[in-house]
Amino acid sequence: FCGECLQPCLQVPSPLCPLCRVPFDPKKVEKASSVEKQLSSYKAPCRGCSKKVTLAKMRSHVSSCAKVQEQMANCPKFVPVVPTSQPIPSNVPNRSTFICPYCGARNLDQQELLKHCMENHRNDPNKVVCPVCSAMPWGDPSYKSANFLQHLLHRHKFSYDTFVDYNIDEEAALQAALALSLSEN
Repeated sequence: FCGECLQPCLQVPSPLCPLCRVPFDPKKVEKASSVEKQLSSYKAPCRGCSKKVTLAKMRSHVSSCAKVQEQMANCPKFVPVVPTSQPIPSNVPNRSTFICPYCGARNLDQQELLKHCMENHRNDPNKVVCPVCSAMPWGDPSYKSANFLQHLLHRHKFSYDTFVDYNIDEEAALQAALALSLSEN
């Protein structure tokens, strides 16, 4: 892990690994010098300006690259095609927008929730329930994340809607995955 991702995990009384959630001893954390060396030696083009940048400096470059910022500003936001008088079905959980578990800010999609929490709640030590997880059929609405920001960064890098059919049960999903796997091989 990079220092920025690991640091919040070290600031709690009983540190947990941000990936597997197993307790660990902060005194036994070592720098991965071989990985650091690789990141400093490999270059890749920026997705905005195509400038070749070492992987170690890519995040910093992308966050300040005018072309990337311009691309992000031009990303379409969801807007209804036409207004509707139809009520939103109350029995269908909203899995598209979420409420900030710290301050109650509403209508945040996953990326906006992460950005909002990074900007406004980065150092908040409170344990909170992940609104993304609790909206899922398998989610536990009472489980509080020891480090919510790390949880968001590592567990919610994509939208579940892309990969999950909420209308089938676990057994049917397993059978569909097995059938697809067999057909591909």
